[in-house]
Amino acid sequence: MNAKRLQLIDTAPIPGGGELRLFREGEHFSIKIAGTGDLMSTRMHGSEDALAELACTRIAARPKARVLVGGLGLGFTLAAALRQLRDDAEVVVAELVPGVIAWNREVLGAHAGHPLADARTVVRETDVAQLLRRERNAYDAILLDVDNGPDGLTHPGNAWIYSANGLGSIRTALRAGGVVTIWSAGPDPAFSARLRKCGFAVEEIPVRAHGNKGSRHLIWRAQRG
Repeated sequence: MNAKRLQLIDTAPIPGGGELRLFREGEHFSIKIAGTGDLMSTRMHGSEDALAELACTRIAARPKARVLVGGLGLGFTLAAALRQLRDDAEVVVAELVPGVIAWNREVLGAHAGHPLADARTVVRETDVAQLLRRERNAYDAILLDVDNGPDGLTHPGNAWIYSANGLGSIRTALRAGGVVTIWSAGPDPAFSARLRKCGFAVEEIPVRAHGNKGSRHLIWRAQRG
């Protein structure tokens, strides 16, 4: 984006430290972590869509499928999940930052098609890790876009999700044959090995930020046996 044309719209504190900033450029919006570059933008969301599609196509036919989305972001992953699922599905979205929820209900909603207004959506204003720690056989799919990848850039507490203990909790929270997809800015062979060690069948799928253009990202698709 051209920094000269950016307009700061709002800020939101990250529980535990840090700040998110919402910017507008014409009809588009971006969210940045204070002191760093773009975290996400309405201009490019292909990899966020893919995060949902790669998981939900596997479980879309299941009656009363239940899906957990970790990280609301700009709403595109939630919207893509809803497009894949039946009318009797439920999608629980966990978002740590209250301001992000408010932005999606207001200025950001139209970009993703107002997925928070869908009757199948349940919003939890909480750290997704808290849900994962207590759920058992609860979800057919779990979609995680909580950080920049296993390095825990946005929030140090996210590191637990990518640890062996966190992956064990994800596996426990999934129903038989359930699938988890995890977004990352790039590959991490050690994390791939950790997923396999925790009992998942793992695929590493490269995706682009926007169709065949934009930054190259990686999504892990891991299925519980």
